[in-house]
Amino acid sequence: MLEQVARYRRVRDRALFVGDADDVVAHPFGPGLPSIRDWTREHFAFTGYVTGFAPPDEEERQRLRAAFGFRPDERVCVVSVGGSGVGRDLLRRAVAAYPGAARDVPGLRMLVVTGPRIDPTSLDAPAGVEVRGFVPDLHRHLAAADLGIVQGGLTTTMELTAARRPFLYFPLKRHFEQRIHVRHRLERYGAGRMMEYDDASPEVLAEAIAKELQRPVDYLPVATDGAARAAAALAELL
Repeated sequence: MLEQVARYRRVRDRALFVGDADDVVAHPFGPGLPSIRDWTREHFAFTGYVTGFAPPDEEERQRLRAAFGFRPDERVCVVSVGGSGVGRDLLRRAVAAYPGAARDVPGLRMLVVTGPRIDPTSLDAPAGVEVRGFVPDLHRHLAAADLGIVQGGLTTTMELTAARRPFLYFPLKRHFEQRIHVRHRLERYGAGRMMEYDDASPEVLAEAIAKELQRPVDYLPVATDGAARAAAALAELL
């Protein structure tokens, strides 16, 4: 692919990278190949991140909480693993961690979103855990929550980062994007806490939930003009 791009530069009128240059890892593409970051800088223009929504301020966040029925005295943890069935075990682990976490966190409420390929009734959730197959506008629920537990996908973790919510994330084993690219970007923002599923017993996860709910958020702000910058770059071609 690198050779093709170098040989046929005329094929592409504009190439845009959704993010900033520092979001790109400096690792080489492979033995004897260039740095991914250097090559991307040479061949792409950077738009900044595109969230698809305006991150809510605290006043808007409180309105969201009220609209979703989250009480002021509750600490709400939203657990989501996306649209595939691969996150079933993580959902079960989070549900198993709830009783221990609830003992340490007064008013803890857990909302588990299974997605279309996991049967909500298969989780056998205790009192205090609400399981839904789907919620509209998941990013708004994450923004209203006090904590997120998610896998290592870029979209969901960056939605949490933009909304300045604490979260725990579990990259899939041997998943190159989640373990290398997404983790690098999140570390640049100072966002989230990465955990390994194999090490996160229900007791360990319960302790992590209680701890992260107390951790102050000090993330690098996520740019809000990425979509406008991308549109302006495309408009130049029209």
